[in-house]
Amino acid sequence: MGEFAQIFTLVAKVSILVFVIGSMLSLGLGLTMPQIVDPLRDMRRVVLALLANFVLVPFLTWLILKGIPLDTGTKIGLVLLATAAGAPFLPKLAQIAKGDVAFSVGLMLLLMVASIIYLPLVLPLMLEGVEVDAAGIARSLALMMLLPLIVGLVVRAHAEELAKTISPFLLKLSNLALVLLTVLLVLLNLRNILSMIGLDGLAIIAFLLASIGAGMALGGRSAPVRNVMGLGTGQRNISAALVVAGQNFDDPKVLVTLIVTAIVGLLILMPLASWLGRR
Repeated sequence: MGEFAQIFTLVAKVSILVFVIGSMLSLGLGLTMPQIVDPLRDMRRVVLALLANFVLVPFLTWLILKGIPLDTGTKIGLVLLATAAGAPFLPKLAQIAKGDVAFSVGLMLLLMVASIIYLPLVLPLMLEGVEVDAAGIARSLALMMLLPLIVGLVVRAHAEELAKTISPFLLKLSNLALVLLTVLLVLLNLRNILSMIGLDGLAIIAFLLASIGAGMALGGRSAPVRNVMGLGTGQRNISAALVVAGQNFDDPKVLVTLIVTAIVGLLILMPLASWLGRR
């Protein structure tokens, strides 16, 4: 059983790499620079989005961690998510919610790139007593997220037909890797997952609701924009968090917290997006 566990653990780590690199490359292949830049010309929106994701969410997370007693692995997982914004699924949620889809694309890229700079700087400050290699985290995020994204954008700009051909394949591959990763983590950590029913689960739900609320509160008066801000702030960047967790923390509870939060997040955000769309 020990050998199987080692094999499963190795496959899980490879799955993280395939998911992150594949999803970033696919994302770049599907976007053009005007799609990214045009929605971000409103500086007020940009500033409010940055405040919601990188000031308000970490502060609310700190309050949650102070108020709910959690073990170290769960705390690290939630702090990782609090400092990692810009989820690739946001444009789909915006579409379901009948929000400003163009803004969702620009916001997603803005938060993703900002997270690569922000996370290594702030993570050591929020994890008191935990040693973190900030420079190593920055290198990992740049190589596994920013570089594939740039490569995808360059290919799309110079070989659009090639980009359209390979993007769906990469997207399917990354989704398959995420499904495989989830299954493996469940098999390897079933006891840890079941132990999250209780205070850990309460903290995760509180974290997600606080994140959504932060985005809604700073989303402004325009409903399409406010909906995108709420959904975009509520859906954290699982890709960046998985990269950092897989390379910096041995506690299996960290990865379990990320996966459970991602699943619970979709169970909250998908119905919320549908409800907002009906409104």
